[in-house]
Amino acid sequence: MNQKQSVRLFENPLLEAMTHVHPIVPLVMWGPFVVASFYYGIVVQNVSAIEVVAVFVFAMFVWTFTEYSIHRFLFHLEPKGKFGERMIYLFHGIHHDEPDDASRLVMPPVPAVLIMGFLYLMFNLLMPGKYLWVFMGSFTFGYLCYDYIHYATHHFPMTSKVGRYLRKYHLQHHHAKEHSKYGVSNPLWDYIFSTVTGPKKAYK
Repeated sequence: MNQKQSVRLFENPLLEAMTHVHPIVPLVMWGPFVVASFYYGIVVQNVSAIEVVAVFVFAMFVWTFTEYSIHRFLFHLEPKGKFGERMIYLFHGIHHDEPDDASRLVMPPVPAVLIMGFLYLMFNLLMPGKYLWVFMGSFTFGYLCYDYIHYATHHFPMTSKVGRYLRKYHLQHHHAKEHSKYGVSNPLWDYIFSTVTGPKKAYK
Protein backbone atom coordinates (compact mmCIF):
# COMPACT_ATOMS: atom_id res chain seq x y z
CA MET A 1 0.00 0.00 0.00
CA ASN A 2 1.33 3.46 -0.78
CA GLN A 3 0.67 6.75 0.93
CA LYS A 4 -2.17 7.68 -1.45
CA GLN A 5 -4.06 4.59 -0.36
CA SER A 6 -3.45 5.13 3.36
CA VAL A 7 -6.25 5.62 5.83
CA ARG A 8 -6.42 9.30 6.73
CA LEU A 9 -5.91 9.96 10.44
CA PHE A 10 -6.09 13.76 10.63
CA GLU A 11 -8.00 16.44 8.76
CA ASN A 12 -5.08 18.81 9.29
CA PRO A 13 -2.67 18.20 6.36
CA LEU A 14 0.45 18.88 8.45
CA LEU A 15 -0.54 16.44 11.17
CA GLU A 16 -1.50 13.90 8.53
CA ALA A 17 1.85 14.29 6.77
CA MET A 18 3.66 13.67 10.07
CA THR A 19 2.09 10.20 10.30
CA HIS A 20 3.76 9.11 7.06
CA VAL A 21 7.46 8.30 7.33
CA HIS A 22 9.92 7.25 4.62
CA PRO A 23 11.95 4.25 5.84
CA ILE A 24 15.25 6.15 5.51
CA VAL A 25 14.16 8.70 8.14
CA PRO A 26 15.10 6.70 11.27
CA LEU A 27 18.59 6.02 9.90
CA VAL A 28 19.15 9.68 8.95
CA MET A 29 17.73 10.82 12.26
CA TRP A 30 19.31 8.36 14.70
CA GLY A 31 22.43 7.17 12.83
CA PRO A 32 24.44 10.32 13.64
CA PHE A 33 23.26 10.10 17.25
CA VAL A 34 24.60 6.55 17.50
CA VAL A 35 27.97 7.56 16.04
CA ALA A 36 28.22 10.66 18.25
CA SER A 37 27.29 8.67 21.35
CA PHE A 38 30.00 6.09 20.73
CA TYR A 39 32.52 8.80 19.92
CA TYR A 40 31.79 10.71 23.12
CA GLY A 41 31.87 7.58 25.26
CA ILE A 42 35.07 6.15 23.76
CA VAL A 43 37.09 9.28 23.07
CA VAL A 44 35.89 11.77 25.68
CA GLN A 45 34.89 9.47 28.52
CA ASN A 46 37.68 6.99 27.76
CA VAL A 47 35.56 3.84 27.86
CA SER A 48 37.81 0.89 27.05
CA ALA A 49 37.18 -1.62 24.26
CA ILE A 50 36.20 -4.41 26.66
CA GLU A 51 33.84 -2.02 28.46
CA VAL A 52 32.28 -0.97 25.15
CA VAL A 53 31.59 -4.61 24.28
CA ALA A 54 30.11 -5.31 27.72
CA VAL A 55 27.91 -2.20 27.66
CA PHE A 56 26.81 -2.94 24.08
CA VAL A 57 25.70 -6.47 24.99
CA PHE A 58 23.90 -5.19 28.09
CA ALA A 59 22.21 -2.37 26.16
CA MET A 60 20.98 -4.74 23.45
CA PHE A 61 19.56 -7.00 26.16
CA VAL A 62 17.78 -3.99 27.71
CA TRP A 63 16.52 -2.94 24.27
CA THR A 64 14.91 -6.33 23.63
CA PHE A 65 13.04 -6.05 26.93
CA THR A 66 12.02 -2.47 26.13
CA GLU A 67 10.79 -3.46 22.67
CA TYR A 68 8.70 -6.27 24.13
CA SER A 69 7.32 -4.16 26.99
CA ILE A 70 6.31 -1.18 24.85
CA HIS A 71 4.66 -3.43 22.27
CA ARG A 72 2.80 -5.53 24.81
CA PHE A 73 1.90 -3.09 27.59
CA LEU A 74 1.64 0.24 25.72
CA PHE A 75 0.72 -0.49 22.12
CA HIS A 76 -1.67 -3.29 23.10
CA LEU A 77 -3.06 -1.58 26.17
CA GLU A 78 -6.80 -2.07 26.57
CA PRO A 79 -8.00 1.55 26.29
CA LYS A 80 -10.61 3.11 28.54
CA GLY A 81 -12.71 5.84 27.02
CA LYS A 82 -12.70 7.50 23.62
CA PHE A 83 -9.46 9.40 24.17
CA GLY A 84 -7.58 6.23 25.15
CA GLU A 85 -8.98 4.39 22.16
CA ARG A 86 -7.91 7.19 19.85
CA MET A 87 -4.36 7.33 21.25
CA ILE A 88 -3.83 3.56 21.04
CA TYR A 89 -5.22 3.58 17.51
CA LEU A 90 -2.86 6.36 16.45
CA PHE A 91 0.17 4.67 18.03
CA HIS A 92 -0.49 1.11 16.90
CA GLY A 93 -4.07 0.24 16.03
CA ILE A 94 -3.74 1.77 12.57
CA HIS A 95 -0.82 -0.58 11.90
CA HIS A 96 -2.99 -3.61 12.71
CA ASP A 97 -5.79 -2.30 10.51
CA GLU A 98 -3.41 -1.51 7.63
CA PRO A 99 -0.28 -3.66 8.26
CA ASP A 100 1.09 -3.26 4.73
CA ASP A 101 0.99 0.53 4.61
CA ALA A 102 4.66 1.17 3.78
CA SER A 103 4.50 4.77 5.00
CA ARG A 104 3.53 3.74 8.53
CA LEU A 105 5.94 0.94 9.34
CA VAL A 106 8.71 2.89 11.04
CA MET A 107 8.18 5.11 14.08
CA PRO A 108 7.35 8.75 13.24
CA PRO A 109 9.97 11.21 14.53
CA VAL A 110 7.79 13.01 17.11
CA PRO A 111 6.71 9.96 19.18
CA ALA A 112 10.18 8.42 18.68
CA VAL A 113 11.84 11.50 20.22
CA LEU A 114 9.33 11.62 23.06
CA ILE A 115 9.80 7.96 23.93
CA MET A 116 13.58 8.09 23.57
CA GLY A 117 13.72 11.27 25.64
CA PHE A 118 11.78 9.64 28.46
CA LEU A 119 14.01 6.57 28.33
CA TYR A 120 17.14 8.75 28.37
CA LEU A 121 15.96 10.48 31.55
CA MET A 122 15.33 7.10 33.15
CA PHE A 123 18.68 5.63 32.08
CA ASN A 124 20.47 8.79 33.21
CA LEU A 125 19.24 8.07 36.73
CA LEU A 126 20.19 4.39 36.63
CA MET A 127 23.40 4.18 34.59
CA PRO A 128 26.91 5.15 35.77
CA GLY A 129 27.77 8.40 33.98
CA LYS A 130 30.90 6.98 32.38
CA TYR A 131 28.91 4.42 30.43
CA LEU A 132 25.72 6.37 29.71
CA TRP A 133 26.54 7.48 26.15
CA VAL A 134 27.94 4.15 24.99
CA PHE A 135 24.80 2.61 26.44
CA MET A 136 22.54 5.13 24.67
CA GLY A 137 24.35 4.60 21.36
CA SER A 138 24.02 0.84 21.69
CA PHE A 139 20.38 1.05 22.81
CA THR A 140 19.52 3.31 19.87
CA PHE A 141 21.30 0.92 17.51
CA GLY A 142 19.00 -1.80 18.87
CA TYR A 143 16.02 0.42 18.13
CA LEU A 144 17.19 0.91 14.53
CA CYS A 145 17.57 -2.85 14.13
CA TYR A 146 14.01 -3.27 15.36
CA ASP A 147 12.62 -0.59 13.05
CA TYR A 148 14.20 -2.10 9.95
CA ILE A 149 13.46 -5.70 10.88
CA HIS A 150 9.83 -4.63 11.31
CA TYR A 151 9.82 -2.90 7.95
CA ALA A 152 11.41 -5.93 6.30
CA THR A 153 8.90 -8.40 7.75
CA HIS A 154 6.14 -6.54 5.92
CA HIS A 155 7.87 -5.61 2.67
CA PHE A 156 10.74 -7.98 1.89
CA PRO A 157 10.81 -11.73 1.31
CA MET A 158 13.56 -12.24 3.96
CA THR A 159 14.91 -15.42 2.39
CA SER A 160 17.50 -16.33 5.03
CA LYS A 161 16.59 -18.89 7.69
CA VAL A 162 16.51 -16.27 10.45
CA GLY A 163 14.68 -13.79 8.22
CA ARG A 164 11.99 -16.30 7.29
CA TYR A 165 11.52 -17.16 10.96
CA LEU A 166 11.18 -13.52 12.06
CA ARG A 167 8.84 -12.68 9.20
CA LYS A 168 6.56 -15.62 9.91
CA TYR A 169 6.67 -14.91 13.65
CA HIS A 170 5.61 -11.29 13.27
CA LEU A 171 2.98 -11.91 10.62
CA GLN A 172 1.41 -14.50 12.92
CA HIS A 173 1.10 -11.72 15.49
CA HIS A 174 -0.94 -9.79 12.94
CA HIS A 175 -2.97 -12.37 11.13
CA ALA A 176 -3.67 -14.94 13.84
CA LYS A 177 -5.34 -12.11 15.78
CA GLU A 178 -3.69 -13.30 18.99
CA HIS A 179 -2.47 -11.26 21.91
CA SER A 180 0.89 -12.94 21.65
CA LYS A 181 4.22 -12.86 19.78
CA TYR A 182 5.07 -9.30 20.87
CA GLY A 183 8.75 -9.62 20.04
CA VAL A 184 9.62 -8.30 16.59
CA SER A 185 13.41 -8.39 16.41
CA ASN A 186 13.53 -11.59 18.50
CA PRO A 187 11.19 -13.88 20.47
CA LEU A 188 13.26 -13.98 23.71
CA TRP A 189 10.84 -12.29 26.08
CA ASP A 190 7.81 -14.04 24.58
CA TYR A 191 9.38 -17.30 25.74
CA ILE A 192 10.30 -15.87 29.14
CA PHE A 193 6.79 -14.53 29.77
CA SER A 194 4.94 -17.34 27.95
CA THR A 195 3.38 -15.14 25.29
CA VAL A 196 4.52 -17.14 22.26
CA THR A 197 0.89 -18.24 21.98
CA GLY A 198 -2.17 -16.63 23.45
CA PRO A 199 -5.97 -16.51 23.47
CA LYS A 200 -7.65 -15.72 20.19
CA LYS A 201 -8.74 -12.12 20.51
CA ALA A 202 -9.19 -9.60 17.74
CA TYR A 203 -7.27 -6.37 18.07
CA LYS A 204 -9.67 -3.52 18.75
